[in-house]
Parts: sequence; C-alpha cells; structure tokens
Amino acid sequence: MKLLVTMFIILLIPTPVLAEETLELLPQSAGNTMWTMIGAMLVMFMQPGFSLVECGLTRAKNAAAILMKNFADFSIGSIVYLLLGFGLMFGHSLEGLIGGSGFLLSGVDGSGPDGQWTLTFWFFQSVFCATAATIVSGGVAERIKFSSYLLSSALVSAFIYPISGHWAWNSLISDSKGWLEALGFVDFAGSTVVHSVGGWITLAGAIVIGPRLGKYTLDGKARAIPGHNLPLAALGVFILWFAWFGFNCGSTTTADGTLGFIAVNTNLSACAGFLGAMLVTWLKNGKPEPSMSFNGVLAGLVGITAGCFEVSPCGAIIIGLSSGILVTFAVLFIDQTLKVDDPVGAISVHGVCGAWGTLMVGLFASPGYGDPETLGLFYGGGAGLLGVQAIGVLAVGAWAFAGGLAVFKLVKALTGLRVSREEELKGLDITGHGSEAYSGFQIFTVD
Repeated sequence: MKLLVTMFIILLIPTPVLAEETLELLPQSAGNTMWTMIGAMLVMFMQPGFSLVECGLTRAKNAAAILMKNFADFSIGSIVYLLLGFGLMFGHSLEGLIGGSGFLLSGVDGSGPDGQWTLTFWFFQSVFCATAATIVSGGVAERIKFSSYLLSSALVSAFIYPISGHWAWNSLISDSKGWLEALGFVDFAGSTVVHSVGGWITLAGAIVIGPRLGKYTLDGKARAIPGHNLPLAALGVFILWFAWFGFNCGSTTTADGTLGFIAVNTNLSACAGFLGAMLVTWLKNGKPEPSMSFNGVLAGLVGITAGCFEVSPCGAIIIGLSSGILVTFAVLFIDQTLKVDDPVGAISVHGVCGAWGTLMVGLFASPGYGDPETLGLFYGGGAGLLGVQAIGVLAVGAWAFAGGLAVFKLVKALTGLRVSREEELKGLDITGHGSEAYSGFQIFTVD
C-alpha cells in the first residue's frame, strides 16, 4: 500500500505544459515516420530478448519473477516517461542541463503532421527508456522485492535516464542542445546514453542490495551459481541481436541509404564480440565457454552502438573484438575482486562496454562515414574528440551511479529492498508471485 501511495503521488506532481509553438519540430516525411515506427517496434522486441537472457542465466525458481520485472519495466516506464521523462529529456534546455518538465505531448495536436511525428518520436524514445530500465533487472535478480523494484524502475524512467539523455540528445527534436551535445559529444544510438546508464544504475543497485545467499564463501571466494537454461539464454541473445538493428538503424529516424551501412557495422561488431569472448575463454580455460561467448555478442553490440554511424566496417570489427575481450575480464573483476554479485553480467556488458565503445569513437571516427567533421585520433582528428567522449562517459557514469545509489537507498528506506532469507531460498516465483515457471517439471530445493 505504501508503494502504491508513493507512486500515485509521483504521478500527481504538477507538470507544466509545453505549448506546441514553443517547439521547433523537425519536419518528417511519411517514409521517415514509417521507418522510425519499424525501428521502435524492433527495439520493443528487445524486451523478450532481455527476459530470456535473464531467465536462462538465473535459477529456475526465479524465472517467473524475472518475467514480471521485465513486463513491469515496459508498462510502468512507458507511462512515467510520457508524463515526466520525455519532457525532461527533450524540453527546451535550461543552460544545457535539463529540459522543461511536464507532459511534452499534451500541447501537440496528434492529427497534424508535426503532432504525428512527435507521437512517433515519443514511442521510439520510450522503448529506449525501457531498455535502460530493464538492464537493471538482471543485475539485482533473485533477491529484490517485487514492489521495491517497481518503484525503482519508475524513478529510473522518470528522472535518471531522461536527465542525462537530455545532455546528449536534446537537439533530436528541438532547436536547443544539451551541454554534452554543445561540446561535440558523439553517441549515435546510445552506448552511453542508454546502456552505460543502465549498467551503472545496476552497479549501484547490486552494491546496495548485496550478493545472493551462498554467492561468496566465508573467506570471500566467489562461487559460481549456474543459470538453469542455456538454450533460453542463447535464444534471448539472438533476439537481442536481431532487434539491435532497430536500435542502431532506427536511430537515423530517416529512411535513407545509411541504414545498410549502420547494419553492417552493427553485425560485424557483434560477430567480432562473440569471437573475442570465445577465444579468451578458450585460451584461459582450455574450452570455449558458451555463456561468456554469448555475452561477447552483446558486448560487441553495446560497443558499436555509439559509433555505428561514424566508424568504418574495419573499425567496427576492432571495436567488437576488443569489447568481447574486455567483457570477459570485466565480469571476473567485478565478481571476484569487487565482489559485486551480478548474475547476468549486466554491469560488464552494458556499463563497461558502453563506456568503452563511446571512447572508441574518439579513436576510430573515420573520414567518409557519418559527419565529415567528426574524425578520430587515428584518422588525423587529434585528441579533442577523445577528450570530449571521455568527459561524456565520466559525467553520465557519475550521474547514473549516484542517481542509482540515491534511488535504491530511498526505496530501501521506504519499502525495504531485499526479500527475507526464507523467501530467497524458496525462490521468488513461489514466495513473491504464488506460481512456478515450470510447474510439474522442476523440483525446488532450499540449497
């Protein structure tokens, strides 16, 4: 009840309306609107991809709880992003720091061309917001209270993601720029704006909530807790790979010839990411390890998202390969050295590789691709762009991590954050949702 009252109060916060004439909307053709809608629908298809990856890499007794969280991310996130988040992200900039608060769409007549495009653009951005929010689900899996997760997800979608998104993307629909845009920061489809934000919020959440029972021994040694269904995780990765073409290619919001080029870069980086992670595990353990190799695909996809419009296909391969290698060491470092329990590797895949891919634009932005004035260090552009990229990575990372700490500590104080020991041992499906994901097929134990 306390959770419902809190969320109701948030939604009733007075929100000034931004009139239609205050926005200088970019005109769009019917073809561009159609392509943007297709891209948005593909990005929405990432939600089942995330659901399956998280289910497969965690234990069977928590599968239904994972699914519920992913449905909640999209359902709650869409509404709060409509009422609050979109206005903060794309309203007119206040010194480049924050947009106008409120229901941005309420001043737009959806029957006119400008209004129709704004509604389409909102839908496209809402599924990006859902992606950032749902990254957190896997990192705090198997021990968070469902009610607490609902409130934290709503706050991420309403405030944390939109404000840093404003810094980098405000000019996508209005005539004003966020402060990172004004510096020349490049993040075409969201390695930092979407993925790193989700990754650093996940890091904060995993720290506040603590590791799963039995994850670490009394002397601090990390124990592996295998997921229950590797084929399910593999299917989820393939779905994400497919949907990522909507994520990157759809970010053009224009049906033009660059779509194929962006798709090529996206695919090559994913392929190289798989190979990089596979080779590292093969050399390190003597055998190619499947789950880490699958995460290598996602690492390559996250890594190329910032520069998919700016780098050459060869640059995409290098970015993907290095991301796949990096993610394997990042997972081990976070798990064994930092002792932060992230069941699915979300911090490494999205946080670390998102930051890495954004920095790589400063090295590999190539002449003949993307903006001709955007050149990386390796192509004679100097270190200026690399410096700006580093500023963006650090600023957004600090904001997301600090915001995540604040959100999870607030939720912990309001509703509590973690389930009881007994609930965690029995599994969140039965104790939290009164059902089993595999009724009649799975014997649940308490160890």
